Amino acid sequence: MLARILVPVWGEGMGDAVLEHAAQLAHRHNAHIVVAHCRARPEDMMPHGIPLPGFVRDAILKQASQMADHEENSLRDRLHAAAMAFDLREADRPAGDVATVQFVEEHGRLPDMIKHNGRLADLIVVAKPDRDRNLGQNALKSGLFQTGRPVLMCPPAGEVPQTLGRHVTVGWNGSIEASRAVALTLDLVAAAEKVTVLAAGTGKPHGATPEDLLEYYRLRGITADLIRFEARNPGLALLERTMELGAGMLIMGAYGQSHERETLFGGNTQSVVDKAEIPVVLAH
Repeated sequence: MLARILVPVWGEGMGDAVLEHAAQLAHRHNAHIVVAHCRARPEDMMPHGIPLPGFVRDAILKQASQMADHEENSLRDRLHAAAMAFDLREADRPAGDVATVQFVEEHGRLPDMIKHNGRLADLIVVAKPDRDRNLGQNALKSGLFQTGRPVLMCPPAGEVPQTLGRHVTVGWNGSIEASRAVALTLDLVAAAEKVTVLAAGTGKPHGATPEDLLEYYRLRGITADLIRFEARNPGLALLERTMELGAGMLIMGAYGQSHERETLFGGNTQSVVDKAEIPVVLAH
């Protein structure tokens, strides 16, 4: 069972949909949600390379600190309201028999905060990046490449179904990334009522077959169905098959090629990141 779920937030970076996805899973697993707010240090807001008189520097630092205080108070108010709306009990530590939520704050850079809080989280929950506005890329990338933990990418809008996690699909191609995704999400898969393995093409040379994955799950008490398919873009096909099946979550390995290469030239993972309208759990 999931025990600790991390929701990193920064500035106005916490959408209610992200916390609601985390809350749905927390209720299913009686998990503890840590909402970690990354607060920028006033000195980080200073213009670089521009000499300033002392009184101007002091004024900027004071104003930056006041803005951070205002932002912090606003986030806390939103957290209290969201916790009540999603039936989460606020607590500093897990209760074990009920879903709980905790708010923590750290000064500094978002990647460092995610690295610190994410490496011992069972799941990191972030919003789907908005490439057009350059929002959310750092959170997803830091979660995937700096923590070694699975990352749930949430769609930006729409009602979060009460059935989240009941039916999951697992993308399988025999790759190392797919293998890590399977290993890191056993608790999610074990808690599902229905599991469907989606396998495209022939898979990786000398990689484990989809039938091997079914046996891996069976040894752990998990029964899974298998669907094979052919597609020019397996990433988009995984999304389409998941939605056709009525499953509420896709689990898959991420960025078998480098993140930079896929961002520039495209790839299966980047197609999913750009086009997903359902929750997707990614692992690298």
